[in-house]
Amino acid sequence: MQRIIEKTEDGSATLFVPELNEHYHSVKGARTESQHIFVDMGLKASAAAHPHILEIGFGTGLNALLTLETAEKEKRHVHYTGIELYPLAWPEVDALKYSGNPLFEKLHRAAWEENVTVTPYFTLKKVRADVETISSDSLLMINKSPFDVVYFDAFAPEKQPGMWEEEVFRNLHAAMDTNGVLTTYCAKGAVRRMLQAVGFKVERLPGPPGGKREILRARKEVVNY
Repeated sequence: MQRIIEKTEDGSATLFVPELNEHYHSVKGARTESQHIFVDMGLKASAAAHPHILEIGFGTGLNALLTLETAEKEKRHVHYTGIELYPLAWPEVDALKYSGNPLFEKLHRAAWEENVTVTPYFTLKKVRADVETISSDSLLMINKSPFDVVYFDAFAPEKQPGMWEEEVFRNLHAAMDTNGVLTTYCAKGAVRRMLQAVGFKVERLPGPPGGKREILRARKEVVNY
């Protein structure tokens, strides 16, 4: 699959896939988008002392890098699981010039299918799997405990419709801890209704500066019987 490097409006780069006519990040600002949607609205909205994060679409590793930097700054232990069916090679990611931080390369060179201690505050597990077919039980087996935060960063619904099926969100809901948080850049009504249908309480939030007008944050609520 061909990928072309393009500069976004905040100066950071992204990859464009001609075959899908789709970018990995917002053309309005790759780094700005990732920081706002996933770190600020996701990680920082979780009250978990030692959050377990699941990223759907590890991609360029930008979300993981920003989360690592936040974990280091806040001295907050994070366990990060990234699921990716089509991993990028390090030279391709390095060309984006996201960071001079040597830990960014360590994220990409980390072994797959095992826990890797990147720093004392950040543990990474990369899993090569298809989110469209993976079950909630399999997700829980991967992590050994429920997830506190989910970064849902798949390609857009019209590009990868199978990633946005209700069953996918149902499995994610089942694999999350009570009060767990899921964030996504996609604010389409159909996605919001699917999240609500599987049991999430969903809110629309302002999008990143200069980017999308709204994003979605979903929270797994306590069930009272």
